[in-house]
Amino acid sequence: MGEKIRIGALISGGGTNLQAIIDSCESEKIDGKIVFVGTDNPEAKGLARAAKHNIPTFVVDYSSIIREYRKNPGEMRLPGDFEMKDLLSRISLFPPETDSEKKEKFIATRAIAEAELIKKMKPYPFDLLVLAGFMRNLTPYFIDRINTDPGNPRIMNIHPALLPAFPGTDGYGDTFRYGSKIGGCTVHFIDYGEDSGPIIGQRSFQIDPDDTIDSIKKKGLALEWELYPECIRLFAQKRLKTVKMTYKRDDGKEVKRTVVKILKCEQ
Repeated sequence: MGEKIRIGALISGGGTNLQAIIDSCESEKIDGKIVFVGTDNPEAKGLARAAKHNIPTFVVDYSSIIREYRKNPGEMRLPGDFEMKDLLSRISLFPPETDSEKKEKFIATRAIAEAELIKKMKPYPFDLLVLAGFMRNLTPYFIDRINTDPGNPRIMNIHPALLPAFPGTDGYGDTFRYGSKIGGCTVHFIDYGEDSGPIIGQRSFQIDPDDTIDSIKKKGLALEWELYPECIRLFAQKRLKTVKMTYKRDDGKEVKRTVVKILKCEQ
């Protein structure tokens, strides 16, 4: 066993994936330790899970920040290193037709909240940040301050669908309503888009004719609790490598993607 990696976690709700990661660290399946749990939701039940394991916690109340900005936008102090034009040029969360004022309001409020997140995280140095049911999209303002080495991303997320299908907040519901015969979950690194970052691992399950949204969520969660710790374990073992790939389609056009290669375990 090498030196334990330090893991930070962000949550919004009950923290069941957080619990799976805590359990895997304590059982030494993951050679790591959770050093903090942060949330955007003061009522997040996952905070109690962290407290039970003596993990430091903090809250950045996104909803309050957004409400205050809507009431008094001129009185809200943006981060000193904030550059709206630069962030607008790089963020990939919006459809092309999105109103520019809407995009600017989104980026401004998120940057205010993200600057506070970074401030709260500063006392707890970490090697990997895991989003364990964190229901807020991150902007380049935050991402670039965590991913200081472009070739080695260190923000990991789990999504309740087999990406690139069904990004967004209701992956299992979208999978079910589409009539898919297979569902699943995906762990990926974060990029500037919505659930569009390079894929680390996936698990799938059969959707039967008598399944409901609730039953496929139950199937999916059981796989999430296995997959997420496994991907973190690979990160801790330094077995995840991001590689820029270029593929040529049949029509001659080139497609460029960043993909994750899983390296063989050193003997």
